[in-house]
Amino acid sequence: MSGLEDFRRETRGWLEANCPPEMRRPMTSEGDTFWGGRNAKFSSEPQRVWFERMRDKGWTVPDWPREYGGGGLDAAEHKVLREEMAAMGARSPLSSFGIWMLGPALLKYGTEAQKKEHLPKIAAGLIRWCQGYSEPNAGSDLASLQTRADSDGDDYVINGQKIWTSYANYADWIFCLVRTDPAAKKHDGISFILFDMASKGVSTKPILLISGYSPFCETFFDNVRVPKSHVVGAVNRGWDVAKYLLQHERAMISGMGERGVGRPLGQVAADSVGADAQGRLEDSMLRSQISTFEIDEAALSAAAERAVDLAKAGQSHPAFSSAMKYYGTELNKRRHEILMSAGGADALEWESERSKGGARARAWLRTKANSIEGGTSEVMLGIVAKRILDLPGA
Repeated sequence: MSGLEDFRRETRGWLEANCPPEMRRPMTSEGDTFWGGRNAKFSSEPQRVWFERMRDKGWTVPDWPREYGGGGLDAAEHKVLREEMAAMGARSPLSSFGIWMLGPALLKYGTEAQKKEHLPKIAAGLIRWCQGYSEPNAGSDLASLQTRADSDGDDYVINGQKIWTSYANYADWIFCLVRTDPAAKKHDGISFILFDMASKGVSTKPILLISGYSPFCETFFDNVRVPKSHVVGAVNRGWDVAKYLLQHERAMISGMGERGVGRPLGQVAADSVGADAQGRLEDSMLRSQISTFEIDEAALSAAAERAVDLAKAGQSHPAFSSAMKYYGTELNKRRHEILMSAGGADALEWESERSKGGARARAWLRTKANSIEGGTSEVMLGIVAKRILDLPGA
C-alpha cells in the first residue's frame, strides 16, 4: 500500500505543478473540449499546454501500454490518477472516440501492426475518429446493415450509407461495419474495417436537429477502395468486435449522467428563483427535485467507479454497460428538465445575447437524443431484463 500512497503523492504533486489554473475550472461550452485530429485547433494556450504535458506523460490514455503511447498504469494507479484529477477539478486533456471506443477494440482484436499504426496516433491526438454503425434501415436492429464491401484483389470496394455519424464532417478516419458476405446470416457476414475519411468516394452531410445544432451527419460511400489489411478481427466476424466496442460506447455515453458542465444545479437555480433567509432555494419543490437528483447523480458516480474496478479485474458483466447507459442518459435528461424549470420563461429564449444564443434551451432539446443514440432506452432495458435479471419471456 505504501507504494500506491507514494504514487498518489507523486501524482498529486505532478498535477499541481503541470495543470494550468484555467484547466481546473468547469467547462462552459463544447469549445472547451479538445478533440485532436489533423485540423485540430486549441481554444486557448492553457488548453494546449495541458494537453501536451499529459500527452508527453502518457496520461491521455493512462492505462494503455507504453509501447502504444499510454502511461502503462495498472488499475489501482489509474484509479488514483482519476481521483486526484477529480479532486482538483482537472479537465480531461483529450476527448476522442479513438480513446473511448476504438482503442479498447484494437487492444483486444487488432493485429500488432494495426495497434502500432493507430494506437500511438490516438494517444497523441493526431487522428480524430468517427463511428460508422447505424444506417437508415439499421438502427436498433444494427445487424440488418446493408453497406457492402465487395472483394477486389487486395482491396474491398465499399458502397452504402451510414447515418447519425457523430462529427463525421470533422473526422479523419472511420471505424465502420460493412457486409462482406451477403449470403450469410445477418450477424455472420459483417466485418469491422478502418479507413481514411479523405478516401475518394467518401462524403458527408450534416443533419440539423431541433436544437438548431447537431454533431450528426449522413455519410456516403461510393466505390471506396480500402485495403483488406484494414479489417480488424476476422473477416465476417465483425459482430464480435462491434459488440465489444458497444460496451465501451455505452459506458462512455452513461458518463453524461454524472456531474455536468459548469456549476451545481442548486447554484444555477438560485440565479433565477433566489434564496431564502437561510440561503436555501426559495422554491421548496425545486429544492426537493434537485436534492433527489443529486443523490441519484452520486449513486451513478459510485456505480461508474465500481464498473471500472470490475472491468479492470476482469469481473464486469458484459451487459452492465447497458444498465449504466440507460441510467446515465435518463439522468442527464432529468438534469436539463430541472434547469429549464429553474429558468422559467427566460430559459426558453432562443437567440438572445443574454441567453448565449439560447444555450439552455438548445442543450435541453439535444438531450432528447440521449435515450436514442448508442441504443435506445427500450433496447437497454430489454438487455438488462434478459441478460442481467434473467426475467422469463425477456
